[in-house]
Amino acid sequence: MSQSICGKSRIVGFRFSLYPMSDQFVDVIKGALNETDTSKVWLKTDDISTCIRGKAVHVFDVAKAVFLHAAKTGLHVVMNGTFSIGCPGDSEGDSYMMTDDERNNEANLSELKIEAPTQFALYPMNESSYMDLIADAVEIAKEKGTFSGGVHYASRLDGDTHDVFATLEDSFMATQEKVSHVTMTVNIAANSPSRKKA
Repeated sequence: MSQSICGKSRIVGFRFSLYPMSDQFVDVIKGALNETDTSKVWLKTDDISTCIRGKAVHVFDVAKAVFLHAAKTGLHVVMNGTFSIGCPGDSEGDSYMMTDDERNNEANLSELKIEAPTQFALYPMNESSYMDLIADAVEIAKEKGTFSGGVHYASRLDGDTHDVFATLEDSFMATQEKVSHVTMTVNIAANSPSRKKA
């Protein structure tokens, strides 16, 4: 399997929307963003979504922190978004690639335990053996104990937020080592009043 050349930049991006099921959704979204240390990523929020870009380690750190800060309110919260690497034309935010690898949010949130049922779909772009790479990602999830089955158009993860995000990050990073352009969609929930459906 050869690595297809798409974009040369190894900036990782994550565009997401956060949905707190509450009339106070603005306060929850702004609070989660303000409580998260975003100093090592490029960040921009508009009226639809938020985009964070930079080194993979910091993009995943910030994504998890925003989710946890929203979820710790006890409200039913959903994060929906897309991770990407190798997209043609990525250039803005290059300065954030020179940061160190220390995760700024990890220490403050490591003791916070919240279940995060998740559906994710991995897309290795321009790769004929994409099903093999998806199967490899499923194996990573099984090894981490978070994989709970396939659903239409996605795979299901269950477990603590830290374990789920570790699965997502490891799956994404393992795939991008083999394919230049990779995207991964995620739907991550917390505090849902409904039971898990088979």
